Amino acid sequence: MKTINGGVCAAKGFSAAGIHCGIRKNKGKKDLSLIYSQVKANAASVYTTNLVKGAPLIVTKEHISNGKAQAIICNSGNANTCNANGIEIANDMCKLAAKELNIDENDIVVASTGVIGQPLDIAPIAAGMPELVKSLGNNSEAAAEGIMTTDTRLKQIAVSFDIDGVECRIGGIAKGSGMIHPNMATMLVFITTDCKISSAMLQKALSSDIKNTFNMVSVDGDTSTNDMVTVLANGMAGNKEITDDGNAFDEFMKALNTVTVYLCRCIAGDGEGATKLLECRVYGAKSKKTVAKSVICSSLTKAAMFGADANWGRVLCAIGYSGADVDVNKIDVSFESSAGSVLVCKNGAGVDFSEDEAKKILLENEINIIIDLNDGAECAVAWGCDLTYDYVKINGDYRT
Repeated sequence: MKTINGGVCAAKGFSAAGIHCGIRKNKGKKDLSLIYSQVKANAASVYTTNLVKGAPLIVTKEHISNGKAQAIICNSGNANTCNANGIEIANDMCKLAAKELNIDENDIVVASTGVIGQPLDIAPIAAGMPELVKSLGNNSEAAAEGIMTTDTRLKQIAVSFDIDGVECRIGGIAKGSGMIHPNMATMLVFITTDCKISSAMLQKALSSDIKNTFNMVSVDGDTSTNDMVTVLANGMAGNKEITDDGNAFDEFMKALNTVTVYLCRCIAGDGEGATKLLECRVYGAKSKKTVAKSVICSSLTKAAMFGADANWGRVLCAIGYSGADVDVNKIDVSFESSAGSVLVCKNGAGVDFSEDEAKKILLENEINIIIDLNDGAECAVAWGCDLTYDYVKINGDYRT
């Protein structure tokens, strides 16, 4: 497996585009994106667990109920959520794209991201659709820009891998910066592959993968209304179709996981106002995930990391209220970064360490919080970011 260029256009038969159509006031920001497959693809999606769901998710779920799709249309600047005519607008977006692409409107995945509760005008989307379709090409970056909201960095990746000697490719783009919390975050992730895999196995792969990737990301504890991860697999690589478990499915899972883990780290590191990516690794646990999630969600731990303060007591506190079955007298905690590693807690108690050395380690922009519970065989990883003054500034005037 190797990293390659191209994002969602790396796989055979996929093209993309992103333009400014006028949804957003800032003409310098793209606000409408399209991903298109030359042939109809197998499709799989996962959605937010929030009971309040954006209209696009409802339409998308209906459209891909047959496991098929050929295009993804997405706007930024408006979530099309909690609007009386939201379903109508989402359907209209599909109709407009379908007409220009000359495909069935039911073969289109639709997504929106931005402010909740404000009407979405279809006029700029209708006016921009011809240009959007005309712009289709090797334009993964443009598509990635078109789905960004408070993101400060573009998020994309692609890798190549072999299935029974046949080269396959998989790539993805993502957006996500705030309203990020386990059980799907305010993220939109679109993944394309030319690997031939059945709809059922594609859904199995995605549903399995997100448990240890996107559901282990948290920025601020808020689960959004428009979260969706969609994978399109058009089969143009020409490998024997993956229809069951086995070596080929395992190789596909590895490639998918490489893409999703990379995008998870991008999303966590670009959290609203963030200055640091936090990765919490837990070893020796009786059960997976609970401790890692609790630590990465702790506002006090996040604030300590912002201040480069080796306040390990906040980590222990988060472990203690996590609900996990742990022996607090066995817990070891270390902080590490490219500047080194420091043990700060052994067997649930503090140890002598250099505060100056610890601060040097915590001043780096990627911090690992290493926890060994010494009480089981399970391990887990979760991703988040520090909590800064800018997070409040960004969300204090988000609508304006």
